[in-house]
Amino acid sequence: MKKTTPALLIVDMFSRFDFPEADLIASSALNASKAIARLRQHFKAEGDPVIYANDNFANWQMDFKELVKECLAADGVSAKIATLLRPALDDYFVLKPKHSAFLATPLAVLLAKLGCNQLVVCGMAADSCIASTCFDSNSREYETVVVPEAIAGIGARKARALQLLEDSQAAKVVPIDRYLG
Repeated sequence: MKKTTPALLIVDMFSRFDFPEADLIASSALNASKAIARLRQHFKAEGDPVIYANDNFANWQMDFKELVKECLAADGVSAKIATLLRPALDDYFVLKPKHSAFLATPLAVLLAKLGCNQLVVCGMAADSCIASTCFDSNSREYETVVVPEAIAGIGARKARALQLLEDSQAAKVVPIDRYLG
């Protein structure tokens, strides 16, 4: 049996929350960030990589570190999440132009260099960037895991997205306590 080598992929958690429906997802994102922080602590303790994949909001002059600083300096949910999930110096990041963390990014190359064959995907939003990333991860033959407590989404759309991922076998949906267990 092949050894599982996981990576934690945190998708789109650094945000200004200035997009349509931001007010509908903000509290879910804050709750998810607390679960993501638990997962990140576990990955760090195990020596497994933590990777951030984030939109750059079509600002091609801004890099990831600038985005984190901008969110830390903001008010409200943006700063709270950025404070909880501030990357460590040894974490990895990719900027993504669209929904999937794989589309037009070096993520697959990074995962290959790290020797990872399992991707634990968390972040926001369940029915767009998380679903797209999970389908792309599965198509690249990574064992893909989603921890529902670490996923932000809007109401029933989150539940439908997680059910679709599970029903299609694009990702295993595993509660946080069972994953960390």
